[in-house]
Amino acid sequence: MVFVHGAGGNHLVWGLQVHALADYARAVALDLPGHGRSTPPGRNSIEAYRDVVLGLLDTLAFERAVIVGHSMGGAIALALALSHPERVAGLGLVGTGARLRVLPAIMEGVLNDLATTARMVIEYSYAPGTDPEFLRRAEQEFCECPATVIYGDFWACNQFDVMARLAEIRAPTLVVCGREDRLTPPRYSVYLATHIPNATLVLIDNAGHSVMVEQPDETSQVLLHFVELLA
Repeated sequence: MVFVHGAGGNHLVWGLQVHALADYARAVALDLPGHGRSTPPGRNSIEAYRDVVLGLLDTLAFERAVIVGHSMGGAIALALALSHPERVAGLGLVGTGARLRVLPAIMEGVLNDLATTARMVIEYSYAPGTDPEFLRRAEQEFCECPATVIYGDFWACNQFDVMARLAEIRAPTLVVCGREDRLTPPRYSVYLATHIPNATLVLIDNAGHSVMVEQPDETSQVLLHFVELLA
């Protein structure tokens, strides 16, 4: 299993899932270029990030893998399943969509006022009522990613659109979304599950966009059940 984080994120968002699935699969979470411990530059297209993940599969000698992606990572997973279906044993699409438009105010704000924009993004990334101290730490982590890299991520998301191609996907697919997701609302996940053949939808209560962080145990259990079905 390969876990792919979203825009401005890093591998740590998947830490609890990697640990929970370690006894059932060879699970790895990467830092995309320019994120976390990976060196810049970042990329500005989903296809370029897809090629990074493809290169990781080659490096790890993973002939086929279950690709689990969150938000932008879900777009990367979809792109990989469409271009290299023979490498994808299954898809886990978490808090994502077939099209990912970004508000112009966020695009502009990343370069002009990263702190304020981070506060806006993080506020919408978690369910209402989340501990303010938790949100503050999340903002700090978000700002540790270079602004130019985050801008490239959002640019990549803004250009992404595979709505017309979902029927081509043949990999077994699990679609997961927090019921209170305000960045990629549940209707995005419903669309994915409706248009991808052999897809299953799971909506998780008391979670927003960062469902794997907000409800880690339930997210891990859902992924574990998916892996068991693939075995």
